[in-house]
Amino acid sequence: MGISPGIARIIGRSGPRRPPTARAAAAALLLSAALVPAGTASAHASAFGPLNARLQDSNWGGYVARGSFTTITGSWTEPHATCTSANDLFAPWVGIDGYGSQSVEQAGVQTDCSSGSPVLSAWYEMYPSPPVYWNDPVSEGDSITATVVSNGGGSYTLTLTDTTKGWSEHVDQTIGGQNASAEAVIESPTQSYPSFARLDFSGITVDGQPFDSVRPQALVSGGYVPGPLQGGAFSVTPGGGPSTSAPAGRAGSIRY
Repeated sequence: MGISPGIARIIGRSGPRRPPTARAAAAALLLSAALVPAGTASAHASAFGPLNARLQDSNWGGYVARGSFTTITGSWTEPHATCTSANDLFAPWVGIDGYGSQSVEQAGVQTDCSSGSPVLSAWYEMYPSPPVYWNDPVSEGDSITATVVSNGGGSYTLTLTDTTKGWSEHVDQTIGGQNASAEAVIESPTQSYPSFARLDFSGITVDGQPFDSVRPQALVSGGYVPGPLQGGAFSVTPGGGPSTSAPAGRAGSIRY
């Protein structure tokens, strides 16, 4: 899922992803074996900085909170995306775990440009298991709501709803999650985003409280910058805006 806290850029392993080539898979396996510390599913294993402090770049863009959480819900509007390469791939999602834990329980919508045009797919994932895709239609402009609930004893319920299309999916899964973090983010597992002007998250709550009440950390990803989080809502837009330097001990950039 990630690399050691000594690396500024996360090499994310959660979220939707295409089957890698044999060469890429071998490189990823070797890198993971060398760099992933035990008990950590993310490069963000060290302490958070102050609210709204941003890393220069990460695999997740948006807001991540560390603590003990049992429920997160959030909504967003699927943006108009323009493919800039066949490698472009990204997804907005909400989830529990992944920051200093070995699992991620998450649900969202993927935009895949491998065909040359954006193709949207609904999915959930109980990382480290691979993502599972639903067949329901999703289009640009659709209003999506995702909810992840820890029921106790390692049981989770994941729900994804497209209120524009009028469908809803939910699934019950079991994993040894720690409920150690909660996040509302965008992610590009290929580290290549399509171009979009703005993505709006809204109605984000954790354990029934606005997301801002738990002082989450803001993260920049692929040049996309999260705006201020207010009342459980924020926007992600390209470029601009100040970002803090990476904390001490985070240096360099690794890709594969």
